[in-house]
Amino acid sequence: MKKQNIRTLSLILCMFSYLLVGAAVFDALESETETSRRRILEQKRNEMKKKYRFSEVDYCEFERVVLQAEPHRAGRQWKFAGSFYFAITVITTIGYGHAAPGTDAGKVFCMFYAVLGIPLTLVMFQSLGERMNTFIRYLLHKAKQCLGCRRTEVSMENMVLVGFLSCIGTLCVGAVAFSHFERWSFFHAYYYSFITLTTIGFGDFVALQKKEDLQEKTPYVAFSFMYILVGLTVIGAFLNLVVLRFLTMNTEDERRDAQERASLKRDRGLLDGSLGLCVVGEQSRGCQREKNRSAAVQSRSHSTLFLPMVDGTSCTNLIASPAQEQERQRSPCRDRLHRQTEAGRRRPESSLGSLCSCVCYRLGICDSPLVSHGEPPGGHINTVYYNSVSYRIRGGVPGSRDNTGLSSPGSTLSPGRSFREFPRSRRRSV
Repeated sequence: MKKQNIRTLSLILCMFSYLLVGAAVFDALESETETSRRRILEQKRNEMKKKYRFSEVDYCEFERVVLQAEPHRAGRQWKFAGSFYFAITVITTIGYGHAAPGTDAGKVFCMFYAVLGIPLTLVMFQSLGERMNTFIRYLLHKAKQCLGCRRTEVSMENMVLVGFLSCIGTLCVGAVAFSHFERWSFFHAYYYSFITLTTIGFGDFVALQKKEDLQEKTPYVAFSFMYILVGLTVIGAFLNLVVLRFLTMNTEDERRDAQERASLKRDRGLLDGSLGLCVVGEQSRGCQREKNRSAAVQSRSHSTLFLPMVDGTSCTNLIASPAQEQERQRSPCRDRLHRQTEAGRRRPESSLGSLCSCVCYRLGICDSPLVSHGEPPGGHINTVYYNSVSYRIRGGVPGSRDNTGLSSPGSTLSPGRSFREFPRSRRRSV
């Protein structure tokens, strides 16, 4: 399971646990007080009915009139000053509830006004909070330089401490001011400031609701408006410094995970590409080795090695290449043998034929001496190709059996004899 999902589930469990704890605490603190206050109000209601002889219907009507007249104690709520105050409570989501639109057109406009105004206000306060944090960081840096501190960098702990003290100071200023103008206790004024700047807005304590305060106490009205806006900016700066960092944690983790996945895919792609190149290289090298091996085999099968005749001894290859085969087809010895084969007069070559073949080979007319078609003892009917054969020409005279034979491949001509001195010598293939 992803870390973001675990964090979200943990936050949900923490929130519900916090709600349960809050409900239990408020039940323990307020339940008994609510019961006693209700009992006291019922007692006073019965006393008023007996004293003024109100019926139940008359008392309900009287109660409804009192409740509807409550917002009008501070004068006319929908003049410009009162409307401005109401607009502030709408877009800042404070919502005291001390005034509400009475017409259908006013209610429709209030909904559209809130839809556009609330996001704009949130963005504005967040931007102001960032600017305020930047200014506070600059002031702290200069203060450390003036005090001669070694480390002039402003840490996160310094900013959090300054932000917390700024919030406490703002709430205290509001508490002092509203306790003076509204005749509240310091605790109630502080409570009102906290509920207002945190945009809770219960409406149990609302400023500017005494008789004609909106029309007659202009400086106090201006101070109240400015206090709400500046106080919300300070709270927004503190929240931007502390809370929003946790709010964007999931987004940062998801971005980091996306970058890691992209990096892994890129590395895997590079690895696959390198493996593919290695495989292709191995295949190409294997193909090249196979080609080289085939070429070597073919060269061994069709190699032609001609050594010059030295001292009457020659070594030649009897396996001809295709080009040599074509050239041999055009040689006069091959033509002669071809004619003899067609005539059906296949007979062993004479000494003169052997001498002709050797002379043609020596003069370069044919590629190699002809293979004798006579079947020697222990030989083969078909032509057998060997890689190479060594033969020796020994000088002799016709009719001399010793001089016409072929000795071992390693032997040489008789001393003082050469090939040209014995033009009628014979050759035997080994």
